[in-house]
Amino acid sequence: MANNLPLHIAIIMDGNGRWAKNRRLPRLAGHRAGAEAVKRTIEAAQQVGIKFLTLYAFSTENWSRPQDEIDGLMDLLCKTLDTYTDEAQKKNYRLLISGSREKLSTAVLQRIDRAVQNTMQNTGLTVNLALNYGARQEIVHAVNALIAAGKKEISMEDVSANLYQPQVPEPELIIRTSGEERLSNFLLWQAAYSEFYFTPVLWPDFNAQELQKALNSYAQRTRRFGGI
Repeated sequence: MANNLPLHIAIIMDGNGRWAKNRRLPRLAGHRAGAEAVKRTIEAAQQVGIKFLTLYAFSTENWSRPQDEIDGLMDLLCKTLDTYTDEAQKKNYRLLISGSREKLSTAVLQRIDRAVQNTMQNTGLTVNLALNYGARQEIVHAVNALIAAGKKEISMEDVSANLYQPQVPEPELIIRTSGEERLSNFLLWQAAYSEFYFTPVLWPDFNAQELQKALNSYAQRTRRFGGI
């Protein structure tokens, strides 16, 4: 068990397509395997005592993918949310959503609203699903909200308070799977002082042991926030 446990972990879940390609399977098979990795990771995070887990599920840029893949992803999301809502009640998870509701279908929105409403009183792990999410768009959203409220000068605290989920603390640790080492428009504001952990493991192969490796790496670091 790692000491110095982060309160909030955020994960860029990358590699579903490559996982499927390596097995000569359709990309959607990789997304299905990725959904199983989500379940494993939520359970593992709860077990070690993480309080907030943000998962980058679907970016604003992902709409440029082939329509059949998008349709398959949204169908998988609906099924996963149905399962998650029931599971969350048993295991005391709470669900939040970060992102724009635009472009999401009625079926997806209904399931999101049901999951958020039904788990809002739960006190265990908070799972923040970044869905139809873009960090630049989030910052613009916050600034526009402040302009609409009549703000003439905007502070950093103002922006933080008007992000999609201001009650979620900034992540101490951001994990990205599949060997890529970039943020890809994810939590740009919140990641100012985050630690990063990159692993070559493809997301569908991520599990409790891989999470523990990330936590062990985090525990060995000293966070100075610009100081000595």
